[in-house]
Amino acid sequence: MQLITSTIPPQNLTGFQLCQSSFKYQISPLNPSAAKISNSRKTAAPFDVTRRHLANLDKLLKKTDPPTMLEPEPVHKDPNKGSIPIKGKGLLQDLNLARIWPGRKAAEDMSPKNLNRLHQLLSKTVEYSPKSSLGQRWREYHGCNNWSGLLDPLDENLRREVVRYGEFVQAAYQSFYSNPATSPNEAPLPHHVALLDRSYKVTKSLYATASVGLPGWVDEVAPDISWMTQRSSWVGYVAVCDDRREIARMGRRDIVIALRGTATCLEWAENFRAYQIKIPADNNTTTDEDSKVECGFLSLYKTAGAHVKSLSESVVEEIKRLTELYRGETVSITVTGHSLGAALAVLMADEISVCSPEIPPVAVFSFGGPRVGNKSFANRIESRNVKVLRIVNSQDVITQVPPVTYSHVGTELRVDTKMSPYLKPNADVACCHDLEAYLHLVDGFLSSKCPFRPNAKRSLARLMQDQKGNVKKLYMSKVKDLGLNPELQTSGCLPSPS
Repeated sequence: MQLITSTIPPQNLTGFQLCQSSFKYQISPLNPSAAKISNSRKTAAPFDVTRRHLANLDKLLKKTDPPTMLEPEPVHKDPNKGSIPIKGKGLLQDLNLARIWPGRKAAEDMSPKNLNRLHQLLSKTVEYSPKSSLGQRWREYHGCNNWSGLLDPLDENLRREVVRYGEFVQAAYQSFYSNPATSPNEAPLPHHVALLDRSYKVTKSLYATASVGLPGWVDEVAPDISWMTQRSSWVGYVAVCDDRREIARMGRRDIVIALRGTATCLEWAENFRAYQIKIPADNNTTTDEDSKVECGFLSLYKTAGAHVKSLSESVVEEIKRLTELYRGETVSITVTGHSLGAALAVLMADEISVCSPEIPPVAVFSFGGPRVGNKSFANRIESRNVKVLRIVNSQDVITQVPPVTYSHVGTELRVDTKMSPYLKPNADVACCHDLEAYLHLVDGFLSSKCPFRPNAKRSLARLMQDQKGNVKKLYMSKVKDLGLNPELQTSGCLPSPS
């Protein structure tokens, strides 16, 4: 039997020995058992260095518990290739990449910061509008320049003034629904109006009367809702600022006329009388043959009731009295209304502007108002120096009627339900026309490029109470999780911006 010898040629043996003597054995950290191969080799130093590197890596990755080998690997299901295990997911989780590239929260989750803000907006106590001084610029905020340069972006002071006038209309709604019935046999008593801005006092109750009627058997069928068929109904009020500090803040004494929207069956019937008629002449004007307005609106404005004067006669009488009372002072007249009230406000401002030789500046702040008259009527409003700021929701169909031969008046501030982070983009017609939704959108509006400001502070309690079905489910579910009841937050008083 022949012995097997080395296959290395003799001439290369010396080189191999030199190479072998220069080779140093190192233990792999992945195979600790290799340490038992030879105790004579000096491996302690390399092993310590490797262990320190691993310890530093652990600190970098902030590992708390070693990964268990019993956990199944995550599987990705490919419809074509079947289930494919996803490699390296544990390492990616340890790297905490979300800290480097923060992503959006899932639709069904909210950050603690947003939850805290939602809690604040829902649990806000009643606050009054801030007392920012309007100083010498009050005429500009009242529309002397048609609010040029104040709408986009929306001026902070103007935003607060618009919301404040909207709250006067909310007080009109609240007062009416607290006592809607009017006696057909005697003159009504003055309505109590709970004004949020206590620097104003109510001086006159206003009533609108329909010229159409319903059959008597309607009341017999439903006697408990006879107020729905009454011809004369409380529609608004006149209030005047009598607080010296507030007068100094606003730069003048302000007279406010606030009008609610449609509430009774006869008011709805008048709304649908959409053919145009001429405006009758009064003591100070002649008939304008070209200017025409909607028949139903004019009927509610000019018709007198059995025990109440017409809306036209009542308001002109009160404005003459107040302007005479405050003769010599700086005074303004602001007419504000929602829906039907916005249409009546335009008719009212048109007549007030010429009811006296020395009438103060007249401005209208209308919310969700329909078109009132034709183009000639719009030109007439402008020629009488009546300033109208129309707050319009793009999703509100009421602002788009009546369509043919009618024309809008004044300057437009346009908002959109879709810009609200709280309301559903497909909110229904009632929500898009709701006054509180309007005030919510105005309070959040910043500019056309950035529609909703992140620091909007108006309370969400009333919005979530009245529009539950139109508020995104995420926020309604969070309201329940927070244990808040919006109805308790709005009882007794109306919310106000901070």
